[in-house]
Amino acid sequence: MAGEFTERPGSGPLTPGTRLAGYVLEEQIGAGGMAIVFRARDEMLGRLAAVKVIAPAMAGNAEFRARFLRESRAIAAVEEPHIIPVYAAGEADGVLYIATRYVAGGDLVGLMQKAGGALPPDQAADLVSQVAAALDAAHAAGLVHRDVKPANILIDAAPGRSEHAFLSDFGLSKGASSATGLTATGQFLGTPDYCAPEQIRGGPMDGRLDQYALACVAFVLLTGTLPYRRGDTMATLFAHVHDPVPVASMSRAGLSPAIDAVLARGMAKAPADRFASCGEFAAALRAALASATLLATPTPTPAPAPAWQQPRPAPDPTQASTTPMAGGATIRYTSTPPVPTIQTTAPAPRPPAAPLPPVAAPQRQWQPQHQSHSQPERQPQKQRQPQASRLSGVEWRPILIGAGVVLLLAAMEVVQHVWHVWG
Repeated sequence: MAGEFTERPGSGPLTPGTRLAGYVLEEQIGAGGMAIVFRARDEMLGRLAAVKVIAPAMAGNAEFRARFLRESRAIAAVEEPHIIPVYAAGEADGVLYIATRYVAGGDLVGLMQKAGGALPPDQAADLVSQVAAALDAAHAAGLVHRDVKPANILIDAAPGRSEHAFLSDFGLSKGASSATGLTATGQFLGTPDYCAPEQIRGGPMDGRLDQYALACVAFVLLTGTLPYRRGDTMATLFAHVHDPVPVASMSRAGLSPAIDAVLARGMAKAPADRFASCGEFAAALRAALASATLLATPTPTPAPAPAWQQPRPAPDPTQASTTPMAGGATIRYTSTPPVPTIQTTAPAPRPPAAPLPPVAAPQRQWQPQHQSHSQPERQPQKQRQPQASRLSGVEWRPILIGAGVVLLLAAMEVVQHVWHVWG
């Protein structure tokens, strides 16, 4: 097939160094079922470009040729940052071509290969949003892409800036043979892996079929697998029309069920059940991813306080020892922390002393003495009642005798002294 592309009627094959419509072809960078792509340089401006040469079988179809030229001019007039800029389009040296901006970063297929499969959800949602903006701008201009797939989404990745997506190949799929296989009739619309049900049935087509294909692309970016992977083209087309929308969270752990709901609506079988625009679909996808990220974000753990600010743990009563002190106090030592804690233990109360039996004091009675007749007779004093001594049980008789002897000696000494002084 590529050999057919490189043959020009009466002009020789297309090879590096060949001039075509003011471009010098430098290197073949891609080939498909309906076109071959060269990196080329504009002879007048010196800028690089991607020159796509349409297959002779397609270029020979008058209807395709007219639509191709019409839609190439229309898309060139749409100013949207994510639509690949068109430099030129037409027929030269017997071949149909279109020259667009050259994007060195490759396409989404290559980006996923570098990532090893599925992309991070935030990156996937960002790229889907950029393609959605391009599709909405094309739909506003009355254009329908009809073949949205990763191979038609080019990625410009420069150091120090985010990835920039370009949607390419507008108007090149209608009535074309698929690069992945043919239907039973030999013709179908778009690529089977990304075809909307109405596109397969041959019904009316509008911008909502591009939304269906974009939702399929989002499924692939998030899961790394096709939504309807079947053994052949007919089975794949049948699944798009009849099988339920697959659940993305079953293909990749960690995806929120909210994302499943957005993809299910974008890939609804009936166009009326889908979002109103591709931009609305992309916004819903971003919101679902944001809500899932918010719920999954753990609460930050505060940094531990310095050791000197941390509270001491309670002592373990099973690992403690006590030391008795005077007065009934004890010092209690615990293993953690090694700081003694003083606990005062009151001594046990002494039992009350049993009362001692009272000691009866000797009974003393006043004896009447002989008095002179001029003095009245003294009445005997009332007998004193013995009082219980606080020192009951002590022998008082020797003590009293000793005290009397001391007093007597003292009196005699006083009398002797007075006798010497006055005598």
